[in-house]
Amino acid sequence: MRVSSSRARRPRGVYIATGVGAALTAIIALALYLPLVGFLAATTASTAGLVPFPFAGVVGVTLLGLVVVAGALLLAVTRRRPWMSWTLAIIAVLVALAVTVFPLIAVAVGSADRASDIVPLLIDLWQRVTGG
Repeated sequence: MRVSSSRARRPRGVYIATGVGAALTAIIALALYLPLVGFLAATTASTAGLVPFPFAGVVGVTLLGLVVVAGALLLAVTRRRPWMSWTLAIIAVLVALAVTVFPLIAVAVGSADRASDIVPLLIDLWQRVTGG
């Protein structure tokens, strides 16, 4: 006599999708995000604040992204259909990429704002030096 479990086994594709999603998000975090944030923070430090680094914004987006990625991967491993797990794993990877790009965009926007503040200062200095 065979005893059947009331809980059905998940297909192998569910675990493969979740594993691939987790591996890709870990690679994105370690190989792209951390070096990029380190480079941008070092650039800010070496330019004495001329290149702004929005620390609070980057930390907030990182924490929010971490929650979304972890939630998507948790949902991926609990699904019964592999296509749904693959969809959630892809969403996790796309969110990880978006979180990685955010610091670069934030620094670029902040630098552009700072550059618009510096131009009048440079014109004033030029006029003082040339006497014009």
